[in-house]
Amino acid sequence: MKNLLISTAFLVGAFAAAPALAGDVLDDILSKDQLICLVNPNSPGFSVPDSEGIYQGFNTDFCRMAAAAILGDAGKADIRGIGFSDSMKTLVADGAHMASRSITATGTRDADPGLAFVATTFYDGQGFMVPKSLGVTSAADLNGATVCAEDGSTTLLNIADWFGDRGIEYRVENIADKTARLEAFFSGKCDVYASDVTALLSDRLLSEKPEAYTILPEVISAEPLTLVTQPDQALEAAVFWAFQVMINADQFGVTSKNVDSIVADLENQPKAVRRLFAEDSATAEMADKLGLPKDWAYRVIAQVGSYSEVFERHLGKETPFGIELKETANALTRDGGQMYAYPIR
Repeated sequence: MKNLLISTAFLVGAFAAAPALAGDVLDDILSKDQLICLVNPNSPGFSVPDSEGIYQGFNTDFCRMAAAAILGDAGKADIRGIGFSDSMKTLVADGAHMASRSITATGTRDADPGLAFVATTFYDGQGFMVPKSLGVTSAADLNGATVCAEDGSTTLLNIADWFGDRGIEYRVENIADKTARLEAFFSGKCDVYASDVTALLSDRLLSEKPEAYTILPEVISAEPLTLVTQPDQALEAAVFWAFQVMINADQFGVTSKNVDSIVADLENQPKAVRRLFAEDSATAEMADKLGLPKDWAYRVIAQVGSYSEVFERHLGKETPFGIELKETANALTRDGGQMYAYPIR
């Protein structure tokens, strides 16, 4: 019993004296007071420059989420547009801290020692877009079609699996540059454009006549679109839990519009909400261990919003996409989706 008490006392002392979780990449962000985040250079709804050249969209807000959590200021996210293949190479080459550009988490990618897949922000699937003039209503009718697809993406592998399993003949125009790829499709060089369904919805808006194109009903794959960082335990934890703050906020009805009134009345809030925002809360303890601002969780919600706010702002019913969040896999689990609020305690 005496030895047990001594061991317990040693452990308590060790945990009390434990320093903040260190990480070279997180330290670089803190020392430069800037977080470099890569996005797609032209993806309406997800990441596109506004009239002042500042990137706006669903994916860009997760860059700002990370900056708000780590640096206390969403405006300190240096958001840069870059092509898919180059984005992966840039991360591995230490040219950016993270990417939020609809990258599918796969086993072989996650096994790459230069990449860390941290949090899935959108559950999607691959589909096909065709000109209405083609008269096709099902992907099963695409025998002999020429398909435009992105070089280096999972799209090519999914196409090969799906068409191959069904004995459907096809030809691929494998084009890395998105502008060139869309030009090939819109000009009629390709019969079909293959990508994630939400990317198809976005890219259709880049046509001079979006109404001339239709997205076929088949969804041929699962595409968990995930935030990717340089490998760094502290950075990965900060990004993952910042995202979980946004999901927990939805779970308890906290938004950027009401967070100030909720924080001002914490004594009358559910315990789970107090653990998010109180000065002696779980998030404050996490701040000490990760080296984040004490009120990092508040800053994420106040400056960026909850997950559903970000979704509605860029992809929801009042946008050209008109997506009903609760009808997708991106709804909370209580609403039939796959977004699960990890406990912050």
